[in-house]
Amino acid sequence: MLLDETIKIGDIAYTFAGEFDPKFQPAVNAFLENYRVEEEIGSAAALLVDGEKVIDVWAGYRDEARTEPWQRDTIVCMMSVAKGISGIAFNILIDLGLVDPEAPVAQYWPEFAQNGKEGLLVRHVLDHTAGLPVVLDPLFPGAIFDCDVIVKALEKQAPIWAPGTVAAYHIHTQGNILGEIVRRITGKRYPQFIHDELIAPLKLDYRIGGLTEADRQRCAELVPTIEGTLFARKDNEPDSLLAKGFLQHPKEPMNVTLNSAGWRQSEIASANGHGTARSVAAIYGMVARGGELDGVRIMRPETIRAMTTEQHNQTEQMQQRPYHQARGILLNTPQSVWMGPNPRAFGHHGFGGAIGFGDPDAKIGFSYACNKMHTRPDNGPRARRIIEAVYSVL
Repeated sequence: MLLDETIKIGDIAYTFAGEFDPKFQPAVNAFLENYRVEEEIGSAAALLVDGEKVIDVWAGYRDEARTEPWQRDTIVCMMSVAKGISGIAFNILIDLGLVDPEAPVAQYWPEFAQNGKEGLLVRHVLDHTAGLPVVLDPLFPGAIFDCDVIVKALEKQAPIWAPGTVAAYHIHTQGNILGEIVRRITGKRYPQFIHDELIAPLKLDYRIGGLTEADRQRCAELVPTIEGTLFARKDNEPDSLLAKGFLQHPKEPMNVTLNSAGWRQSEIASANGHGTARSVAAIYGMVARGGELDGVRIMRPETIRAMTTEQHNQTEQMQQRPYHQARGILLNTPQSVWMGPNPRAFGHHGFGGAIGFGDPDAKIGFSYACNKMHTRPDNGPRARRIIEAVYSVL
């Protein structure tokens, strides 16, 4: 069933488009309701059920000025949703037998064995217990855009805690470390490996950095909220672990950084994945049904079972959030990232409200993406409203 509706909210007309199975009308209604009761500018949502696309909708505008309509091919940065996509891709490397999660990182990257990191295991990076959640060397403004510079700094740095003991969300550094392991093993940069092993086989529209000029023309503008968010805390609490996670960012407002050419082109595999909701939903739909979608097998069911096994349930030290943590992805944690009623659901949210997750019990893959970022540390009411409606139907 086609969605083609325009509603006026105040002085602004919002057009809703896409297609959906009429059975899921309640979820589409919830998507529309977000525009009436939340602060949406533009967004998209998608759902696969046992490999079949049943919701693919989008609405609103790509820009804060509300002059450019959100289109079918609009892509948007979903922030840490990238961690889940990167984590799934890294588990493909495990599935291929090219890396052992129980092996030391230094087995693949010898120079990493400095300052107490000799026994730091690959799985410690995947579950955020590596003790390297930030780069302590301030380096220079904008160093975040140079992955190799960050990697060199992490190579030399001592862990803040003994590896494997304390969970602290590796806000940017997880992608740097995993990416260097991938490069050492395969010779490919992490974004290229993710594309070759996950995105291209499924014919999806998602990339870590590397946006072309054509991509930038269809990319939504991120509109961050500063007050009351981690973006304010990093400035107001300069001695906090959170603030140290942003030492290598440019000295400019976050709305400038997140829409800059540097952010859209660099390799920041934990944070700057740009794509469509339908692509993220397809990735999780593939994993939720055992590693296969549209006749393409990406990984074996036994690897997925290992990937989605809980590694720990700690309150991580970066933002003091509890997480049921698996191997490169999160498990359903209602206080921090709600993924429906089933405890075995898995995925990753992104700061500002985006989310991608899969549920092996319902065999679904779901994603919600937006450009107006909210103020909450969890995945918030906008995604939740749609997810609740999805499960009311299932």
